Amino acid sequence: MNQLIFHGHATFEIVTADRTRLLVDPFLTNNPQATVGPEHFHDQLDYVLLTHGHFDHVEDAWSLLEKTGAMLISSVEISAYAGTVLGHERAHGMSIGGGYEFPFGHVKMTSAPHGGRLDAEGGEGYTCTPGGFLLRLGESQLYIAGDTALTLDMQLLENKVDIAVLPIGDNFTMGPEDAAHAARMIKPRTVIPCHYGSWPEIEQDPEYFRSLVEPRSDVLVMSPGDTHEFK
Repeated sequence: MNQLIFHGHATFEIVTADRTRLLVDPFLTNNPQATVGPEHFHDQLDYVLLTHGHFDHVEDAWSLLEKTGAMLISSVEISAYAGTVLGHERAHGMSIGGGYEFPFGHVKMTSAPHGGRLDAEGGEGYTCTPGGFLLRLGESQLYIAGDTALTLDMQLLENKVDIAVLPIGDNFTMGPEDAAHAARMIKPRTVIPCHYGSWPEIEQDPEYFRSLVEPRSDVLVMSPGDTHEFK
């Protein structure tokens, strides 16, 4: 079985059936929701996936890459930053619409309208195209939308997603109503809301979101530390 572990805000850990360990958008040190710090991953981390460059998605990425030697999977621009500025050559750059077969499964980068700044030391010259990830892991397709607005591109994912991780915080991303509309377009089995409740600007009630989505899809509200198993 694969495992999806929530660490608060928009940080998710994935442990595949063969025990490959991935971390998506590591924001731990100053994350008001996180119950673990970056040291939790120092014993093993194989891949770091970054949807975009804002601080609440990359804060601990750079130290984790240095400590663990993990491979970075992100946009071409963020991958170039890692190599040129940090000297971290284990980086795989991607662009929207492109896919690649990694040893743990297939990854495709999806559209996610959002801001493109890279909040990193020496990163002033590196903008980035924000995205999401569609991962094929074992028998399942996992869609991590990233920080995104509602977009008609999501119609292209209809019936191709088993688990959809969608932001619902509003203000910086989709709010509950737009995220529910996204779920109606995608038609996943399970929807996991994220990117809410970390600060007053994105305070939301996940039960309200649930009421907008179910029974068309199951809504799984995860607390930091919760694990969801899937095939």
